[in-house]
Order: sequence, then C-alpha cells, then structure tokens
Amino acid sequence: MRASLLQIAVDEAESVDSRRRRVASLVRRQSGSDLVVLPELWTTGAFAYESFAAEAEPLEGPTYELMAKAASDAGVWLHAGSIPERVASGALYNTSLVFSPSGELAASYRKIHRFGFDKGEAVLMGAGSELATVALPETTIGLATCYDLRFPELFRGLVDAGAQTFVVSAGWPERRRSHWTLLARARAVEDQAFVLACGTGGGHAGVPQAGHSVVVDPWGEVLAEAGSGEEVLAVEFDASKVGVVREQFPALKDRLMGVAAPRR
Repeated sequence: MRASLLQIAVDEAESVDSRRRRVASLVRRQSGSDLVVLPELWTTGAFAYESFAAEAEPLEGPTYELMAKAASDAGVWLHAGSIPERVASGALYNTSLVFSPSGELAASYRKIHRFGFDKGEAVLMGAGSELATVALPETTIGLATCYDLRFPELFRGLVDAGAQTFVVSAGWPERRRSHWTLLARARAVEDQAFVLACGTGGGHAGVPQAGHSVVVDPWGEVLAEAGSGEEVLAVEFDASKVGVVREQFPALKDRLMGVAAPRR
C-alpha cells in the first residue's frame, strides 16, 4: 500500500482560496498513491483562532468541493485533513473529511478532544462525540485529529471498531515535537497498528509547527519521517503486517475490561 502525507506549510501571506487550489493540485499529482493525507485545519492554520469563524464553511463547502474533485481526478482515497465546519445552528467544529477514489464522501469526523484548556479551540469549537473508521481495500483506517493523540482510550475504541491503521491529521507545535513522535509510536505499539501522522510546516499565527510527519509500523518502528518544512512524505507499507503482528504477539487479547477499582 502506498500512502502520501502532504505536510502543507500555512503561510499567512497566501489566501485561503489560493491554498485550497494549490493543495488540490498537489493532491492530483499523487495519482500513484492509494491513500493521501492532509493536515489539520490547513486552510486557516490550527492556531489561527481569530480566523476560525471568518473562514468556517459548511461541510459541503468550497474545501469539500475541491477535495472531492481532486480525489476523483487522482483516483485516490483522500483524508482531506480538517476544516472549521459551521453547522446550521452557528456552532463550529473541527471536522475531518475522507473521500473515496470516486470523489464520494466516505466519512467525516468531528474532533473529540479540543486543545486549549480554557481558550482557543477548546472554547471556540464544539466537541465531537462519535468515532469514525473507513474500510479501504487493504486496511481499515481509524480517524483522529492532533490533540486526540494524547488519549489512548480513543485509539482502543478505534481498534474495537476494526481499525488497523490510524490516520492522524494534526497542526502540532514545534515546542512539543518530541511528544509528537513519542505518542505516535506509543499508539502504534499499544494497539499493534500502523500510524500515519500528518502535520504542518511553517507557522500558524506565530506558532512554529513541528512538521515531522511520520509513518510508524505496528512494532513502533518509524518507516518514514519528514523534515520541518512543506514536504510530500511518500511511503509503501504492507498493511497485512497488522494481522501478522496481532497473531504472533496477541497482547490485545489480554486486555482486562471493567476491572474493579481498588478498595480504600
């Protein structure tokens, strides 16, 4: 299976419309890939909080239209990263879109864990409540977004839903880059799954981005890693390795669910 992670740099001097068109063109150039992945909130920048409301769009808005067409033109499965989605009530969500090679919407995922504690995304956007998986011909992918990477229970839920490969779309800051790689490898090892984690380059609203998109195998080995700037990280991997690892080292079968809390 061939995956291409498009580590987009968000330049404030580039308009959102221009970036949409540029990224759509870049997606079309990945026609030899099976799966193409974009970062989180690449239209605005994950830390450009003041732009969320101004650039929010309905699910089937301009980004949806351009990405659906690009997926169809390239004949690829496309995780189109996430957009600031505005629903009819006016509420905003950090919503990921996945398109089939025919350009049909295969899944959408509203980010469950919002970053910022008492500011930024955490107060500007609503929280999603549903996990999302998509069955591709060679693997079932489970969707996660940036800060979700810190919550292992979400990934266990994706495993229970049949996920064998985790696709993480992110806008991760440079100052916590060591956590990014560590957590991607941890999620791969503990869930015996591939992790395809796609971040952004450049900076968002003055916050330097980590870049370093990474592909990790079920043993926690890094198969490919990008640098810090805009880059296409292409990697081929054997998706069937997940089943082999889970059979040879069946740790997931030893999970103890519903263990009673210790008496005090």
